Amino acid sequence: MQDFATIEATNAGPVRRVELLCGPARRRTYSDVEKASLVAKSLRPGFSAAGVARRAGVHPQLLYTWRRQARDGRLALPADDVAMFAAVVAVPEPDAPVDVDTPTCEAADDVVIELGDLRLRIGTGVPADRVAALVAALRERR
Repeated sequence: MQDFATIEATNAGPVRRVELLCGPARRRTYSDVEKASLVAKSLRPGFSAAGVARRAGVHPQLLYTWRRQARDGRLALPADDVAMFAAVVAVPEPDAPVDVDTPTCEAADDVVIELGDLRLRIGTGVPADRVAALVAALRERR
């Protein structure tokens, strides 16, 4: 509830009423730095978006909107707070018979990314900008 003061003045005429609002503005604007800071904090392990929003005095839906903007590339996060790689879990493959007639196309230096039924193998000869474009395309599909 906003604080306000009511002033009534008479000048030998009808009573006029003037209300002076003294509370905070209804709509606050946030700089991109403030938005990025809150988004980065909400993405850290152990922090929830709703908790970060509550402590900052921001509606949680607004913070979720900023998170979506950061995910879509419309809000830049500080480089220190951006997660560049996902955790890797090594699972041993079951022993399978080796077929000596089938050549393997996977070199020791190849990188293999598996997302569900999608398997992407990136060789050492692939330029970095092409790998970045592939990763961006995969992010859009999520």
